[in-house]
Amino acid sequence: MSALAIQQTIETYINAYNNFDVEGMVAQLHPEIEFENVADGEITLSLKGLDAFKAQAQDATKYFTKREQKITQLTIVNNTAEAQLDYTAIVAIDLLNGLKAGDKLDLKGKSVFTFEDGKILKLQDYS
Repeated sequence: MSALAIQQTIETYINAYNNFDVEGMVAQLHPEIEFENVADGEITLSLKGLDAFKAQAQDATKYFTKREQKITQLTIVNNTAEAQLDYTAIVAIDLLNGLKAGDKLDLKGKSVFTFEDGKILKLQDYS
């Protein structure tokens, strides 16, 4: 897979994410997708397979009224890409971590994408 194809797939995925387009996100994923969310060095969520990913992605849409990931740097080596991200979101509902509806999140993080057969096989989000 070319670096350009990897970049385009990531941009398509992030655009779908920003627009709450779960079907558009899932269309970029390998059937055996592995997803991990890592916060402060600890895995807070781990999923395997399209169905599990899709269910979580649909559930997550209700937590925010707006969300946006912006790539600030993209490094591609072979079939792996690391995207440095700026993330902003507006919370839609009161959350268990103390955030309230209407609160704004501003975070920096990174996502590591591993590709196989032209699709995202593994996605690791770090914040």
